[in-house]
Amino acid sequence: RIGSATSLSSAIINTRLQELVKLFKERTEKVKEKLIDPDASSDDESPATSPAKTGPAAAPVPPPGEMVEGDKPPGDDHYCEMLCCTFKYRPWLDRLKSYQFPSSIDPLTNLMYVLWLFFVVMAWNWNCWLIPVRWAFPYQTPANIHCWLLVDYLCDLVYLLDILVFQTRLQFVQGGDIITDKKAMKENYLRSQRFKMDVVCLLPLDFFYFKVGVNPLLRFPRCLKYMAFFEFNNRLEAILTKAYIYRVIRTTAYLLYSLHVNSCLYYWASAYEGLGSTTWVYDGEGNSYIRCYYWAVKTLITIGGLPDPKTLFEIVFQLLNYFTGVFAFSVMIGQMRDVVGAATAGQTYYRSCMDSTIKYMHFYKIPKTVQNRVKTWYEYTWHSQGMLDESELLVQLPDKMRLDIAIDVNYNIVSKVALFQGCDRQMIFDMLKRLRSVVYLPNDYVCKKGEIGREMYIIQAGQVQVLGGPDGKSVLVTLKAGSVFGEISLLAAGGGNRRTANVVAHGFANLFILEKKDLNEILVHYPESQKLLRKKAKKMLKSSNKPKDEKGGPADPLIIPPKADTPKLFKAALAATGRVGGKGPLARLRWRLKELKAMQA
Repeated sequence: RIGSATSLSSAIINTRLQELVKLFKERTEKVKEKLIDPDASSDDESPATSPAKTGPAAAPVPPPGEMVEGDKPPGDDHYCEMLCCTFKYRPWLDRLKSYQFPSSIDPLTNLMYVLWLFFVVMAWNWNCWLIPVRWAFPYQTPANIHCWLLVDYLCDLVYLLDILVFQTRLQFVQGGDIITDKKAMKENYLRSQRFKMDVVCLLPLDFFYFKVGVNPLLRFPRCLKYMAFFEFNNRLEAILTKAYIYRVIRTTAYLLYSLHVNSCLYYWASAYEGLGSTTWVYDGEGNSYIRCYYWAVKTLITIGGLPDPKTLFEIVFQLLNYFTGVFAFSVMIGQMRDVVGAATAGQTYYRSCMDSTIKYMHFYKIPKTVQNRVKTWYEYTWHSQGMLDESELLVQLPDKMRLDIAIDVNYNIVSKVALFQGCDRQMIFDMLKRLRSVVYLPNDYVCKKGEIGREMYIIQAGQVQVLGGPDGKSVLVTLKAGSVFGEISLLAAGGGNRRTANVVAHGFANLFILEKKDLNEILVHYPESQKLLRKKAKKMLKSSNKPKDEKGGPADPLIIPPKADTPKLFKAALAATGRVGGKGPLARLRWRLKELKAMQA
């Protein structure tokens, strides 16, 4: 028993002394590191993250056959029985019942307001297109007058709802503040020019129907609600990704409407002179609207081949028609040219840049292989991102908006870089604005072994391969989107920032580049992050310079590691243990344990 107790105590002493030796070594390494690197002011690599808030505990699962009080079987709220069938309530119907109309509406971002403007514009188009038709052509008859009046008064109801419900709830900016007060929004609308035009649009001239009959010209003021039309255009173009398509359609509609009005005037002039009275007027055969529209197209576009006017009225009418047609058609063609030119401005700029580069390469007799790679770069860059330089697009935006866009695009990638973890969040935000996007072609060298590293690379799309081996062509590793390389070169000094391997683009690769000078300019304002980055860079350099075996590769780990040598301090302690006097070996061991505890304390 005494022998077993002695061996147990010796094992305990051995373990305790080894722990002490380990603590002494770690403390020595820290003091040595601090003497070498004075910037290392803290023992912690990065600030500790705040503990995550634990979510609410899950409710206990009731035993089978029982139900928690207050719960209902799934589906009871969504099904009802009617006669012999079971119907399911539509979820959107429940949401519609519980919907509350907003007290204020943001006219710039509210899609519901854009949808309402669409209905207002449809009512306005009904009046603009059909009032001339009903006035000139004999399409409004006593048999169908009730249908025309029904749609007319539905459009008037839309106008009225727009005045009473929507326009009085529109937010506005006053002194830099967004006003959402109900009384202030109503007063702002009542003082605006929009309110005056809306009141004129709804003048009750329909009461004259009882005296002169249902004359569509009495509804002409309804066409003065043009402000809603232009507002709808602005709001719709702001939310469309390809607004130029809508602009082309709108310009075409302008041309069609001018032809529509001209056809109505031609039929009215023919009816005034008498249908078929001369060769110039409409003869009354076929579809009246189609025949008159055809005449209006030939007149406005000045195709020619029209019969000569006979009377003075016909001559004056034709002259005014020619002048108006030339003016309107030239305006429409010019506007269409501007719309198409704005839609293809980027494509035109790309073509001009590519043509200038090709001309330059031909002038200096650049080899064909290089010319082909330059052309490939232009085509891929344009088709992949729609522009040649992203910085030109963002240069007009304020600094805050550029930061918001950079955070949405790049923050998830940069925040995962081990070198920047624990740094100041605002420093990372400033760094995001300095990132530059570069496209590499297949087999392009991103960096070569031995060159001075001045950039860090973040893979946005594509893949790159790290080459090594005796011939420098063996693929060591393939890095994919989201990977980072070259980050140690940003902070290394004293010749340690040379590239250690060749990196080649495997296919087309889109990379973000952060230059060393940009990072140094940022770190001037963040000294704590600068100290942390220096410390991390030195540790990463030490870990990358691990000892290698004689073949040049890292040594293979042993399956059964050799037994560690007995520390010198422990040997000295064992030697001292034999010279300590006492009543017996157990007493000496007990005294030794007490001494170790005192040393630890």
